[in-house]
Amino acid sequence: MLTDYHVHTQYSDDSVYPMEDVVRDAIALGLDEICVTDHVDYGIKVDWDSGEKIRYRNGEPFANVDYPRYVAQIAELQEKYKDAITIKLGLEFGVQTHTIPQYEALFRRYPFDFIILSIHQVEDKEFWTQDFQQGRTQSEYNERYYEEMLDVVKAYKNYSVLGHLDLIKRYDNAGIYPFEKVRPLITEILKTVIADGKGIELNTSFHRYGLAEPMPSVEILRLYKDLGGSILTIGSDSHTPAHLGTYIEEAKTLLRELGFTSYCTYEKMKPIFHSL
Repeated sequence: MLTDYHVHTQYSDDSVYPMEDVVRDAIALGLDEICVTDHVDYGIKVDWDSGEKIRYRNGEPFANVDYPRYVAQIAELQEKYKDAITIKLGLEFGVQTHTIPQYEALFRRYPFDFIILSIHQVEDKEFWTQDFQQGRTQSEYNERYYEEMLDVVKAYKNYSVLGHLDLIKRYDNAGIYPFEKVRPLITEILKTVIADGKGIELNTSFHRYGLAEPMPSVEILRLYKDLGGSILTIGSDSHTPAHLGTYIEEAKTLLRELGFTSYCTYEKMKPIFHSL
């Protein structure tokens, strides 16, 4: 079985990939199942029906998913392509502690199959612009990132997996911060995730960002397994046709080498285990 559980479409502010093209391309690639997980980032973006002015970035609207249109199109495509591929309804929640109430409200509105919980910003400051890192030492911004993640997973429970857990390394101009220095924080995060029946994802996008190690790292994957973690999803984090479905089989091989025996898909927020 071949699945991609981190897929973006034109409903994400950073993608113009038409959703039906994603589905057609996934079928052509031989994927059996995808989950569409477009971006929601409260704190820095607004909803289309919020009444607030929509900002634009590089000519594209800088806003959260247009939920009614998004959910309706996924339902339409599920029916249209039901004999060719399974399509699940998901979102990627870029949660911060102060935005949790907004995510709680959104989660109640729709029958989601799967939610990725990611830390995309801290204190409404983005990583890719270096706004978050500015004025902090490497140890300060790495530790603050994981502290925010720990606070979020302690307080927010309506999610399936933690996305690209060590994302901060992608934007660390000083190089990858030593794992041992943040091991205690990551251990507490993973213990909380496991106790809550949640999982983590193996995000294959590290290849296209030129990272020398997976996301999350082998050290984090090993720690997760040692702590008893078993819920894993695999996703390309695709935003263009060139990204879709990439390195999924390689990810499975890595997981097998680390001693994992299964990966998951989801239905109605419940994990379904598949042999690696």
